[in-house]
Amino acid sequence: MKNLIGIDKAKALGLVKELNDLLANYQLFYQNLRGFHWNIKGKEFFELHLKFEELYNDAVIKVDEIAERILTLQGEPLHTFTDYLKTTEISEAKGIANGIEGIKIVVDNFKTLINKERVILSLASKADDEGTVSLMSDYITETEKTLWMLNSYLS
Repeated sequence: MKNLIGIDKAKALGLVKELNDLLANYQLFYQNLRGFHWNIKGKEFFELHLKFEELYNDAVIKVDEIAERILTLQGEPLHTFTDYLKTTEISEAKGIANGIEGIKIVVDNFKTLINKERVILSLASKADDEGTVSLMSDYITETEKTLWMLNSYLS
């Protein structure tokens, strides 16, 4: 049996579960980035204040895209922090004022996100879900480049 967009309902349900997991992780990632942006101090303030803002602006767009993809697959996106905290692997980062420490956390968070995106990419491919494949492929490409750049900053 297929859903509205022609994806097998059982496969779509599996994708919705994984996309909700990704959504929860992106929400915590976003909130961590906001905290880094607000609380950064030190000689890297100006460049990292802007970088964290750039990253959280991108993350909030992805949060919306993921939620809309879940809806497109006829699922319901998680939308409470209670659910996010039950689901996420990304931990809350509280009281981080050191920019290098913040960047290291961002790198670790991106590693979590990219691993989840790869799982979803594989599942979406098996489900013939080109929309989700395309979305995850774009995210992975962007995340790989960002990880390279952030790692170069830390070197």
